[in-house]
Formats: sequence, C-alpha cells, structure tokens
Amino acid sequence: MEEAQLPLEGAGARLMRAREAAGLSRAHIAGVTRIPERHLAAIEAGDFAALPGVTYAIGFSRTYAKAVNVDQDEIGNAVRIELAAQEQIEPRRMVQTFEPGDPARVPSARLVWLALAGIIAVLIVGFVLARTMFAPGGELPSILAEETPAAAASAPVPAALPTGGVVVFTALEPKVWVKFSDGAGNQLLQKELAQGESWTIPEGQTDVRLWTARPDALSITVGGQPVARLSDVQTTMKDVPVSAAALLARGTVVAAPAPDTATSAPPRGAAAPRQRERRAEAQRPAAPAAEPSAMPSALAPAPASTAAPVASASAT
Repeated sequence: MEEAQLPLEGAGARLMRAREAAGLSRAHIAGVTRIPERHLAAIEAGDFAALPGVTYAIGFSRTYAKAVNVDQDEIGNAVRIELAAQEQIEPRRMVQTFEPGDPARVPSARLVWLALAGIIAVLIVGFVLARTMFAPGGELPSILAEETPAAAASAPVPAALPTGGVVVFTALEPKVWVKFSDGAGNQLLQKELAQGESWTIPEGQTDVRLWTARPDALSITVGGQPVARLSDVQTTMKDVPVSAAALLARGTVVAAPAPDTATSAPPRGAAAPRQRERRAEAQRPAAPAAEPSAMPSALAPAPASTAAPVASASAT
C-alpha cells in the first residue's frame, strides 16, 4: 500500500493565506461561518486532532474554504490526505458516521424548544385518548344498600301537588309589608297587610314577583291547597317568583291534618247503654195522676152561705 503523499502546502496554510489575501480577520470568518475561532486557528495550524472529529475537520475546512473563495473539493481532499497521514502516526480515533456540512444549517435553540413542545403536546393527547379508550364502558354498581320494600312502604306519602290555580297570600301577623310586581317591573300591589288579610294574584299574570321582609308570616295557597311558605325565618326576599308554577316547584303541598275520630265521636261501646236506657224509658207506661184525698168532715171548710152571716154579725 502506497503512503499518501502530503501536499507541499497544507490545507490550513492555504486557507490562512487566502484569508489574509482577502484582508479578512479570523473573527470575521468565525462570525460568517459560525465556527468557533479556536477551531479556525486549529485548521490553519493543521492541528485537526483539536477538532471534535474527522467529519468536523473536513466539514469546517470546506466551510472555511467557501468563505474565502477557495475550491471546497480541493480543501476537502487535502484535509483527508492529512488526516490519513496522521492516522498512521497517531492511534485511530472514533469516526463519526455523518458529516455536519455547513454549521449554519444546524437547528437553532428556538427550533429545538418548539420541537420539545410539540412532543409534549403529542404525549398529552395520547394520554387523554388512552384513558378514554381503556375506561370502563358501563357504570359501576352502587355501594349503597337498596331500599327494602318495608322501608319504602313506611315512608310518608307526600300530598298530591295541584296542577295550578289561583294563588292567595294571607298575612299571619299584623303589618306584613309586601310588594308584588310583574315580570316587566310594573307594580301590582304595595301595602302592609293586616293580620288575616289576603291578596289574590290576578288572573292572566303568569310572572309575578314578591318583595317582602316577612316571608315567614305569609301563608300561601294554590288552587285552595296550602303550600310551603317561602321561608321559615324572618329575612328579606326580593323579586322572588310566586306564580303557581314557581311555588309548586319550590316545595310540596302542606297536607291538612286528618280529623281525630277518637275525640269527635264517642265509641260504640259507650253509646249503646245510653240508647238502651232511652228506649226503656220510652216504653215504660206513664203513672196515673194523683187523686186528692178525702178530707174529714170535721176539718172540711164551712159552706159559703153560712160563713156570710157570721162575718156580718161579727162586723156589727
């Protein structure tokens, strides 16, 4: 194998001579080619071992040659010959499998950050899609115990809700201030209701609002059926919807108390003896009227004819 013959003038010396002939400084070449100035000095000195690798030595040299208007292929071949000669003397270094070429084409830091942001976005989307794909399709059974039929039967049955009707407000206490207005803000009524005084929402008013500070002192009926009060405590309520539909949606109907049959009607066992006594008294025969008893003759009063002369004689 024939040894590679070194050129009479090295590649680095040719590049330095061309730079000086053009009147350019090494710093200017570093700014144009984006090659560190220390690497340019190593190329000019022929110290290619100071560069990161063989491919960097060839690539940087070609870029340097382009900046000073020297044939890039000739500089590249000269650098390869010099490197081959140095490999016979020095231990062989690890050779890169790619040639970077022009360092100006190296991606900028901004492009790297954009690529990282895109990778993170793809990972997030993949995670969300994976959760929806592997999520269970059906609902899990409830861990609460089901209501037994006995418990369902013992639960109180709420009173039936009326479907609508006339709404009436009645004051349970004296001086209950109220203000009723329609949906457009027009006043329908504003006054202090006396205790027991009532007001009925006019027919055709479907959107009625109430403003009061005593919702606890107002009883409400819808279609004659009492409904729950707006509040159980004294508080200010403004522009509260009080139409039939709104009141029925707020609460349930207040069920009327059932009559107490134990106190309203006597038991059958207690009424039976009294009825029998009245029936026996009606069937009992009436007693005969008492006759006057005969008075003795000695005690009988004197006749009126004989008493008259005696009276006249005594008078004389």
